[in-house]
Amino acid sequence: QMFHDLIFLGHQAVVSTQSTGEHNSPDDMWMAIHNKVYDITKFINEHPGGEEVLLEHAGTEATYAFEDVGHSLDARDLLSQYYIGDVHEDDRTQKAAKMADSGESGCVIS
Repeated sequence: QMFHDLIFLGHQAVVSTQSTGEHNSPDDMWMAIHNKVYDITKFINEHPGGEEVLLEHAGTEATYAFEDVGHSLDARDLLSQYYIGDVHEDDRTQKAAKMADSGESGCVIS
């Protein structure tokens, strides 16, 4: 089902938020962080903070939750192995992009 949810623009995979939202279970979990989509299904049992927090944000744009925790550089590097594509341009979260560009962290609720 994964490739059904991806749109390829050249070599770049693009994912809609609707598709991301359909992957919200322990057996199939995607998450968007800084407008990039990650399939973290294989990471759930390894997550140092437990699987509950991942389940809470499964299938969502989770930039604020990710930044609020203050993940280490190692944790950020680890994300790259789960990367599957970018959030579709029409679905991108401007605040998430701004945080990524500025290096800002912290939870912003709007």
